[in-house]
Amino acid sequence: MSSKNINKITRIKKIFIILIFIFLSLILLLSNVFVTITDKRRLPNLQSSKTELAIRGNILSEDNFKIASSLKLYKATIDTRFLDIKKIDLFVKLFSIYSDIPEAKIYKKINDSLKNPGSIVLSYNIDSKTAKNLKELGFKLRHLNVFKSIEVNDNKILRGLNINESGEKRLYSYEDTLTPVVGYIRKYESDNGKTKVNGIKGLEKSYNNILNNTKDGKLEGTRDVLSYISFNKNSIVQNRIDGADLILNIPLRLQKNLELMLDKFKTKLSADEIIVSVMESDTGKIKALASSNRFNPGLIRQTDIPYLDVSAIEFLFEPGSIIKPVSISLVMDKNRIKKNELFNAYNNGKLNSKGEYPRGKYKLGRYTIGDDHEFTKHYLTVDDIFIYSSNIGTLQLAQRLSGKEMYEGLKSFGITEKTQIDLPYEKVGVMPTIRQFSAGEDKGEDNVFKATISYGQGMTATFMQMIKAYSAFNNNGIIVTPKIVQSLSVNDKKVSLADDTQKRVISKKTANEIKRLLIKTITKGTGVNAQIDGIEVGGKTGTAQIARHGKYQNIYISSFFGFANDKNKKYTIGVTVINPISTGKYWYYHYASWSAVPVFKEVVNNLVKLNYLAKSADN
Repeated sequence: MSSKNINKITRIKKIFIILIFIFLSLILLLSNVFVTITDKRRLPNLQSSKTELAIRGNILSEDNFKIASSLKLYKATIDTRFLDIKKIDLFVKLFSIYSDIPEAKIYKKINDSLKNPGSIVLSYNIDSKTAKNLKELGFKLRHLNVFKSIEVNDNKILRGLNINESGEKRLYSYEDTLTPVVGYIRKYESDNGKTKVNGIKGLEKSYNNILNNTKDGKLEGTRDVLSYISFNKNSIVQNRIDGADLILNIPLRLQKNLELMLDKFKTKLSADEIIVSVMESDTGKIKALASSNRFNPGLIRQTDIPYLDVSAIEFLFEPGSIIKPVSISLVMDKNRIKKNELFNAYNNGKLNSKGEYPRGKYKLGRYTIGDDHEFTKHYLTVDDIFIYSSNIGTLQLAQRLSGKEMYEGLKSFGITEKTQIDLPYEKVGVMPTIRQFSAGEDKGEDNVFKATISYGQGMTATFMQMIKAYSAFNNNGIIVTPKIVQSLSVNDKKVSLADDTQKRVISKKTANEIKRLLIKTITKGTGVNAQIDGIEVGGKTGTAQIARHGKYQNIYISSFFGFANDKNKKYTIGVTVINPISTGKYWYYHYASWSAVPVFKEVVNNLVKLNYLAKSADN
């Protein structure tokens, strides 16, 4: 065969081999394309979503100070499998600077994790500002190659510093202010693993559902190449809705002033507790509800446990003489007191050096009831009975009511009834039944239950019940419902919670007569030390002993309830001092005139000083 033919055959073979190679390559390519098209692959999800945690609402004073608020918390996590061992020192140094967490604490967490590498939480307690800075640090750390990628299931993965929402923390900016009224909270873990809080006592409890009525925000859309969410018409954007804010009737400035004042009086009087409240007589708005026994809700200690209850509604006591205006008003409202009528003081005996007869003694069955005041006469007017707080005169008046009238009258004033104040766990107290009040009625006999209840023994009430009852005497015979919360702020919209629940319990004429007597008690009677020039002040003292195991102890509760008015404002004010000193040099401090009355006067002085009352030359 010629060389020419051989070369031709060789070229044909080469072309054939090339064609076969091209054909096989094409077959392989098409096969790969087919497999790629038909194979079920785990493609990266182009959709991305992000949630934003909603938090509990705030509690704000009337003058817009945050008494309680919630702070969103974040957690910082890393996976030590991705941490470059050579750059641990750099990571610890930078993370410590940005988070303000000591380096030693970070080193310990990382070193412990390196024994069994995996995800660790460096902190659960990061605030919003620090979280923002740490997110920026996360990007820097990636550029510094502090974290390295590793191969997982034939895929390279890189995980760096992650900052995610972990929950919320309740803050009490003014620590013990307005406690125990504001209450306290308890943490719990929600279904999505976030730290949330529930109210356990006080306003935090009574408005828990409103404060916690939240809805987390949601962002959902397509991811871009940098994994950021880009928005289009198909994206979902739901703004977070935080819980409603409570706006109180109580201004912080007044509340704080009264609390500081109570701290001084508690020391002076060596009292277990002093309670004070100021309420607008015609609206029921509580302008202050203060106790000398307070605690920091954010840091409750073992020693704080006795202070957690709101004594104004949870502590029951025999009111003593502060109930007398209620008892007398019930008789007066039935028109059963004659004009200029006189009542026997039952104080026969020899005159003393001051021209006074011995203290009266009244026999009622097997009981003897006495008076604390010595009179210069044997017969008393209603004014005498009221302003000098005569037990004997008061019980004689009470006998003019039927058992049913006595029972229903006290009930109408709110005795043994909830005041409906917006606080949980309110107690109601006890008093005799209609049957007990009516014993001997058909025979015209004196009733011991009417007698003792008329001057505040043999029954129990709460501080707030007495505040509500006394509002009638400064509001034309109408009692009001005490309210601490003024309104809600929901999505920046104010929703009023004003409760105009009012009830007439006595006539305007009777109320004004009792008011006159309360003012006279200040000018001439047991409350004379409460006088303040330029302010209309009235009130009634009450000193009662605490009964235990059926016997009265040498432990006293001293109270003064009344009102303070100027031309524009009317306030019902109550003061109760629990167990003031009653022995030693200052034994007389247990009398209300030496304990509760001075506190009352300072309350009114504060109202004047802070411009809640204006002095007038007419008063």
